[in-house]
Amino acid sequence: MSATRLAPSCPCVLYALALCAAAWSVPSGAQQLEPRAFAPNPTGVSFVSLSTGWTEGDVLADASSPIQDFEIEYSDVIAGYVRSFAMGSRLASASFIVPYITGEATGLVNGEPARAPRSGPGDLRMRFTLNLLPGSALDPASFARAAPDRTLGFSVTIAAPTGEYYDDKLVNIGTNRWAVRPEFGGLRQFGRWTLDGSIAAWFYEDNDDYLGGSRRSQDPITVIQGHVSYTFAPRLWLGLGLTWYTGGESSVDGVDRGDEQDNTRAGLTLAVPVGQRHSVKLAWSTGTSARAGGDFDSLSLAWQFFWLD
Repeated sequence: MSATRLAPSCPCVLYALALCAAAWSVPSGAQQLEPRAFAPNPTGVSFVSLSTGWTEGDVLADASSPIQDFEIEYSDVIAGYVRSFAMGSRLASASFIVPYITGEATGLVNGEPARAPRSGPGDLRMRFTLNLLPGSALDPASFARAAPDRTLGFSVTIAAPTGEYYDDKLVNIGTNRWAVRPEFGGLRQFGRWTLDGSIAAWFYEDNDDYLGGSRRSQDPITVIQGHVSYTFAPRLWLGLGLTWYTGGESSVDGVDRGDEQDNTRAGLTLAVPVGQRHSVKLAWSTGTSARAGGDFDSLSLAWQFFWLD
């Protein structure tokens, strides 16, 4: 295969990489909307991403909680990397993100106003994705000639307890526990329209150092999301997404908190190319219904750069 056919300046390869701009998705909690998370890509592509975001909203606590009128506002900076490769005839990818978070929580603690500013690293997240369709591992030149119009994939996301955590404080950036999210998802293109979706579940390890040595446990959270997007030009698309997540009731030392979630969110994402190898992505999302947990409005801006081997 000649270097000319692989060169990123080749228009056909750039057009084929239009879907690659969607391959980077920041693994997050149950509330995160991730359009085109299972988009097809060629092998041998690397992405780096840098994003900043702002989030504000309420945390809906149970009636027995000492905290009422609980509100959180924070901003984050997230750096990430993703790499696609072949596993036999199937496409695979591995990625990780490192967040840094600055914010403040306010509320009434036993009827008295209180605030808790926090700043520090968040939990590291790693993700492995495998396209289950045989023959999905295509080099860039083959991908440019005939990019797949459908995918069916499986991924595993692991959240490591690397974030800043204080065992004597209720509000923390880190979670002090491992978590894993298996996920099945896929994508189908119909001309300029793209439909994609997934079903996943977060499973959590116990936090054995909660508020001075208590044990906090949490049930799994099931997450279902779907997206529809329209491509105006290569790497220029607009998408609408919806997600529903349920479960996640917590307990402290075996006492249930009655905080099971049954929430929905909606959001918009706009991806815009900047030159041949760069792109930016603007995303907004809001809670549409919430039974417990966070009910947030979020806005983020991400920059992405890709290259081929």
